[in-house]
Amino acid sequence: MTRYAVFLRGVNVGGVNLKMADVAATFREAGFDDVKTLLASGNVVLSSAAKAAEVRTKAEAALRESFGYDAWVLVYPMDELQSISADYPFEREVDGHHSYVTFVSDPDVLDELAALDPVGDELISRGRGVLYWQVARGDTLSSAISKTMGKKRYKSSTTTRNLRTVEKVLASVGSKP
Repeated sequence: MTRYAVFLRGVNVGGVNLKMADVAATFREAGFDDVKTLLASGNVVLSSAAKAAEVRTKAEAALRESFGYDAWVLVYPMDELQSISADYPFEREVDGHHSYVTFVSDPDVLDELAALDPVGDELISRGRGVLYWQVARGDTLSSAISKTMGKKRYKSSTTTRNLRTVEKVLASVGSKP
């Protein structure tokens, strides 16, 4: 069994409101084990004998069937998430700034996002399957990444988490960033 982090895209923002207890029940009914939700923003930790791609397909289908919305998730084994967090290239905590990780499942989309020109003091760096970025508080929605990620083309293959959220997901299973 592999322990996975499952990140739901667009949950409890923009009109898709799900109770995390219902999400956990849906995942249990879909056959996943040791399901745990974290925060109310679509972060789930679960166990499965399946590979990540199969977990993604099964999780999306279960969410679509149970909640009737166009569900998209990104799935990472916990050891990979640990590496993603450890590789964050900027100072992790900068006063007055947010540190983010955008998870990207489509290599072409990652290429596009990595090629964006940062706005103001925004920092962008490509990682393995992710885009790291940091932006001043109050500038997140006007950042190059945020403006681009709002487009429909990116919905099925991206989701963003604050670095602190990534660390909370890792801490929930005893991993340290």
